[in-house]
Amino acid sequence: MDLAFIPSPSVGVVHLGPIPLRGYAFCIIIGVFVGVWLGNKRWVQRGGRSGTVADIAVWAVPFGLVGGRLYHVITTYEPYFGKDGHPLDAFKVWEGGLGIWGAVALGAVGAWIGCRRRGIALPAYTDALAPGLALGQAIGRWGNWFNQELYGRATDVPWALEISSDPAVGRVGGTYHPTFLYESLWCVGVAVLVIWADKRFRLGHGRVFALYVAAYCAGRAWIEYMRVDEAHHILGMRLNVWTALIVFLLAVAYLVISAKKAPGREAIVEPGAQEEAAAAAGGADAESAEPGKTDETAKSDESGEGRPGAKVSVTKSAGGEGAGDAVPGDGAAAAADTAGGGAKTS
Repeated sequence: MDLAFIPSPSVGVVHLGPIPLRGYAFCIIIGVFVGVWLGNKRWVQRGGRSGTVADIAVWAVPFGLVGGRLYHVITTYEPYFGKDGHPLDAFKVWEGGLGIWGAVALGAVGAWIGCRRRGIALPAYTDALAPGLALGQAIGRWGNWFNQELYGRATDVPWALEISSDPAVGRVGGTYHPTFLYESLWCVGVAVLVIWADKRFRLGHGRVFALYVAAYCAGRAWIEYMRVDEAHHILGMRLNVWTALIVFLLAVAYLVISAKKAPGREAIVEPGAQEEAAAAAGGADAESAEPGKTDETAKSDESGEGRPGAKVSVTKSAGGEGAGDAVPGDGAAAAADTAGGGAKTS
C-alpha cells in the first residue's frame, strides 16, 4: 500500500456554462505570460524599449504553437493518420501534444519576422527571452499533470504520481515517476543557471539562448529515457533522446564558435531606444527644476552665494591689491573701492 504519492486531478477540464476551461491550456497561457514578462524586464535592462518583447511575441507564440503541434503530429502520426486514425484530432491541441523542439524551432522563425520588422537582431532578442522560456516550460509542463500523460516508469517512491485507469486511452492505473515534475524542476534550474551565467560572464550574441538550449537538452535526455509512453525508437533509443543529443551538440558548438567570432555583448540591442531613454530622463530633470532658475542660479543657491548675510570671496584687483571679504549691503564701501580703480569682482 502506498503511504504517499502525488494525486492526479480527477478532471482536466471545468465547464463554465458552455465554455470549457482546460487545465492544460491554462498552464500554457500562464507560461507564455511569465516568459514574456521576464523577457521584457531583461530586454529593458539591456537597453531596449519596454513592450518590444511582447510585440515580437505576437509573431513568435502562434508560430511556436503551430510548430509544437506539427512536431508532435509528425513524430506521433499513428493516432491521426495511421490505421483507424482520426485526422481531425490533429487540431485538438487542448488534448495535449506539443513538441518543444518544433515549438522553439518555428517560434524562432516567428521571432525572426518580428525582429526584422523592428530592426532588431534575433540573437539579442533570444538572449533576453531565454530564462523566461525555461520558466514558461516549467509552468507549461503541469498541463501534463492535468491530462495524466507523459509519466515515467512504475515506482513506489514517496513522490510517485498516481494515475487513474482509463481503458478508453489505454491508461493503466498505478503510481509512476512524475516526469512532468522532474522536467518542471529542471527548467527552473536552467532559468537560474542562465541568469547567473549571463551576469557572471556577460554573454551576448545568442550565447545565453544557446546555454539555455544545451542545459535543457541535458536534462531532457535522461527524463525522456524514463518515460513509458509510446514513441519511435532509433538504434534502441527514443526519438526525442536522439533529438536532445543532437540539439545539445549544436548548441555547444554555437557557444564555442560564437565566443571566438563575436566576443563580449552587444552595446546596442534596439536602435534609438537608449537615446529615447536619455531624452526622457533629461525632460524629467528639467521638469523637476524650479521655473525661472538657470543652472548657474541653482549652483549659487546650493553654495549659499547671493543670499543676504553670506560672505563673498573677492579676487585680486586689476592693480594687484589684495581684497578682504566684502559684506553685501555695505554700498558706500563698495562704491568707494570701485571709484579708486581697484575694481573687485565677486
